[in-house]
Amino acid sequence: MKVNKPFRPPRKKTSASTRVSAKTIATPPAKHSPETSMQSAKQPIATFKLQKLLAQKGLGSRREMEELIAAGKVTLNNQIAQLGDRAGTGDVIRIGRRTIRVHVEEELPKVLLYHKPEGEIVSRDDPQGRPSVFDKLPHLRSSKWIAVGRLDFNTSGLLIFTNDGVLANRLMHPRFEMEREYAVRILGELTEEQMEQLTTGILLDDGQAAFTYLAEEGGEGANRWYRVILKEGKNREVRRMFEAVGVMVSRLMRVRFGPVNLPPRIKRGQWLELDEKETRRLLSLMKRDVM
Repeated sequence: MKVNKPFRPPRKKTSASTRVSAKTIATPPAKHSPETSMQSAKQPIATFKLQKLLAQKGLGSRREMEELIAAGKVTLNNQIAQLGDRAGTGDVIRIGRRTIRVHVEEELPKVLLYHKPEGEIVSRDDPQGRPSVFDKLPHLRSSKWIAVGRLDFNTSGLLIFTNDGVLANRLMHPRFEMEREYAVRILGELTEEQMEQLTTGILLDDGQAAFTYLAEEGGEGANRWYRVILKEGKNREVRRMFEAVGVMVSRLMRVRFGPVNLPPRIKRGQWLELDEKETRRLLSLMKRDVM
């Protein structure tokens, strides 16, 4: 079996991001001392910017929350909230009929990994009545699940959900160039010329696109599997790139998003919620990438 060497176009040297899965996320031990414990006990109750708290509840982005506050649609302890207001444990926030009680100790976001099967949409509403990925997720009382990126109806693989709008934005925003890794099956085999086109750049209707990594992974019969990595999430981008060089994708599966791999133990249609240690490890990696 012929195996081509992976195509990696020249790029600037950057710090390597750590890949993690639910099994490998770890966090450094916290340092405590009697002195610091006494100091923390004397500190006042922590407060946070109102728009940040609302975004962390999964109600929208910080900017959207700022617009709601500026429009006078948010109250804090029965008073119309103002931009710059802060809230902490015990404060009561209302948006329309929804009441949000602040519990700082619950501020750690929820993060859920879902193995999406083919035949589900990443939307809560569908005029065609097709199955939704949200139908299988656990219910949240005071917030909602936010999908980190999308997968089209015929694509399977890793989806990340969180109730924290700030974390979701950090994972999805184009300026952070979060890697997406896919396993791609096609009929036939890519030529050297096609592989070079896909890694140097393909002009799509919505701009230029290129894989930062492309390698053959073998296959059976006429089918061949390839592993590809790109740093953006345009609609149906992987399929459109292969179509641009005259190749049709017969199966597509996302196996990694940023530092999170799809754990093999999560079967199709199943989800896994990260525990506190795993969540803190993920948040730590996000902060490290920003620095």
